[in-house]
Amino acid sequence: MTTQQNQDNSARLRVAVVGATGMAGQQFLAALAHHPWMDVVTVAASARSAGKTYRDAITGAGGQLSWFADGVPDPAQLALEVIDAEALDPASVDLVFSCIDAEPARRLEARYAEVCPVISTASAFRMEADVPIGLFGVNHDHFALIEVQKKRRGFRGFVVPNPNCTTVGLAMTLAPLYRAFGIERVHVVSMQAISGAGRSPGVSGLDIIDNIVPFIPKEEAKVEAETKKILGQLRGEEIVPADFGIAATCTRVPIIEGHTEVVHVQLSRDADAAAITSAWTEHGRELSAAGYPSMPPALIAVHDDPFRPQVRLDRDAGNGLTTSVGRLRPDPTAPRAWKYMLVSHNTKMGAATGCILLAEHLRAVGLV
Repeated sequence: MTTQQNQDNSARLRVAVVGATGMAGQQFLAALAHHPWMDVVTVAASARSAGKTYRDAITGAGGQLSWFADGVPDPAQLALEVIDAEALDPASVDLVFSCIDAEPARRLEARYAEVCPVISTASAFRMEADVPIGLFGVNHDHFALIEVQKKRRGFRGFVVPNPNCTTVGLAMTLAPLYRAFGIERVHVVSMQAISGAGRSPGVSGLDIIDNIVPFIPKEEAKVEAETKKILGQLRGEEIVPADFGIAATCTRVPIIEGHTEVVHVQLSRDADAAAITSAWTEHGRELSAAGYPSMPPALIAVHDDPFRPQVRLDRDAGNGLTTSVGRLRPDPTAPRAWKYMLVSHNTKMGAATGCILLAEHLRAVGLV
């Protein structure tokens, strides 16, 4: 029996989306509308939205519907009453998707996890020793830490955050190279979409139009630390970070969605372009038969055209879940060094839909 058949014969998950009125929250709702395994039964946000229908909570003063995700909102979701995130009863749901800021996340996600699983886009718990940073297709063995986390913290549920949206594409493309050839050092320059900053406070139009903002607070440290943790080895009850050097420069560019990254990687062992391409195209292929509803045709797509990937052409590959790579070529400044570019969808694979895909896997293996 396939995973899909197993899920069709089991109870549907009752899901809460916390932070539902924001950009990431809207992406969650769009992706969860008519999901075959999950039903959104609760939407939660700040106190100022509580008590309103979801429609009213996202309707502006001029009467316009402030909807920023794909398509149109699901009428059933629009009719839900928004509750205060502080008042959410985690016992009323089977799973919480959280996309709130890090400061409230540290308190609220811990409270929810006392009762039920929490999958989060927040950074609050990413670097905790007993918390895996979940990146679908890359570090599933790290989910053994969930039982450690439950035991240490007295949780019946758990917290599993996804990576920073910039880390996602980088770690996804480095993972098969690290396993096949080893890595000595990495340098990455990101050109990040403005949606990664959210709408409040976000990046003002006057800041970003006709401009590149050369610094994103805390971003570079997150990318460097998270990548090493995600690609690290689970030893006993801890993750030993990957031992290569990594340096990141993170910038904001006038693109709505989709992060572009320029990567220089020095491998530990010799490899040619064909071997690197093969490692990328084979990555995650064994998961295609798992029957996950959100699974894209490929986790990594490789382009031969030197003018690809382009954010406008490639961010929606695999419904925004496929990382597109291209411009692979030797880096003459160091032995065994290579250069490439990638495009990853920051609000889909880097946030909502990536978390949903992660939840599908955790459900399939009995952790949710």
